[in-house]
Amino acid sequence: MAGHSKWANIQHRKGRQDAKRSKLFSRLSKEITVAAKMGAPDPEFNPRLRLAIQAAKAQSMPKDNIERAIKKSSDANEADFEEIRYEGFGPAGIGIIVEALTDNRNRAASEVRACFSKNGGNLGETGSVAFMFDRVGAIEYAPDKGDEESVLEAAIEAGAEDVESGEDGHVIYTAADMLAEVAGGLEGAFGEASSAKLVWRPQNRIDIEGDKAATLLKLLDALEDCDDVQDVYANFDISDEEMERLAS
Repeated sequence: MAGHSKWANIQHRKGRQDAKRSKLFSRLSKEITVAAKMGAPDPEFNPRLRLAIQAAKAQSMPKDNIERAIKKSSDANEADFEEIRYEGFGPAGIGIIVEALTDNRNRAASEVRACFSKNGGNLGETGSVAFMFDRVGAIEYAPDKGDEESVLEAAIEAGAEDVESGEDGHVIYTAADMLAEVAGGLEGAFGEASSAKLVWRPQNRIDIEGDKAATLLKLLDALEDCDDVQDVYANFDISDEEMERLAS
């Protein structure tokens, strides 16, 4: 999920993913297959596939799994996956965007709708939430890849638009159509990123705490547990102190 970066949503998500590695690999494989099917099966000529493979490698996905996912793109018997975006609201009016890759639109819609309705949310119409977010590229590096100043300098030189650095690492933001180019430029300075993909970045965040915060986290976790869901984004802000209280 993506919400307030200082709260370490990225780390929270990675912890959940590590506990469910097979599901993580399944999602990464699906993205590789779709990327290869929509473009060339050679990452040298397919930026989306190149970034998908990079993300898989960052999660220590075996080479055989990656090659198998690419081969599936040319298998006539393999299911066709459809990219779908769902938008809705959680407690306190938090805007939520859900990105899915599915071979069954009805199943995906039913599961996502159930997650919202059972966890204090409401599924909205397309466009009801997206206007509160910007579609941008996000490139992530671990904190030991460089200090804030060196990452900022390299990001500016590569053509990035913004950088957020903290104890959890560095996130470099780019224009959507500059993602592959900026990622390539940064790779020369810091090596392969731990993640490089298009994301929905909130324009503003809503502070949330107490029972509403607990319900929101339950909703986001339920959405992430859906097999068809690839990514979840939300425009919330939970303080570190509140997170510690909720975790106790």
